[in-house]
Amino acid sequence: MGHSFQQKIRSRASLSQIVRRLQRQGKRVVFTNGCFDLLHVGHITLLERAKRLGDVLIVAINSDRSIRALSKGPERPLVPQRDRAKVLAALAGVDFVTIFNEPTPLDLIRQLKPDVLVKGADWASAGIVGSQIIRKSGGRVVRIPLVKGWSTTVLVERIRRLSS
Repeated sequence: MGHSFQQKIRSRASLSQIVRRLQRQGKRVVFTNGCFDLLHVGHITLLERAKRLGDVLIVAINSDRSIRALSKGPERPLVPQRDRAKVLAALAGVDFVTIFNEPTPLDLIRQLKPDVLVKGADWASAGIVGSQIIRKSGGRVVRIPLVKGWSTTVLVERIRRLSS
């Protein structure tokens, strides 16, 4: 491909056009979302498994404002949205990254209509935002088992203990 990984970071409008074009070419588009604050092996495993479910992987990340609204704590996110987007875009298996400001990616999912929606298995099927939209349009919703012991919250707690 040879493009700078920063070219993988796209606006919602640009991504919408890209997804339509890819789907017309018969490509299966996979979508997942999250904060991805401190990238760890749990995230990498989820992304690798998500990528295997289709041809193109889109990762939507919560904006800084959206993370603060989720009340993960006043110090979160630890990594600003632009940097989180760059780190994800640098991964070979990630084709596109976009940032959303809303508390959930519902509007984005409604607009993009990916073929496969992926979340970690910590989310109950019924609680996966956008799952009804995807199923109604003939797509799949896939829950991927988490890697035990890995979460940004656990990492933050470990760092706190080490520095106190």
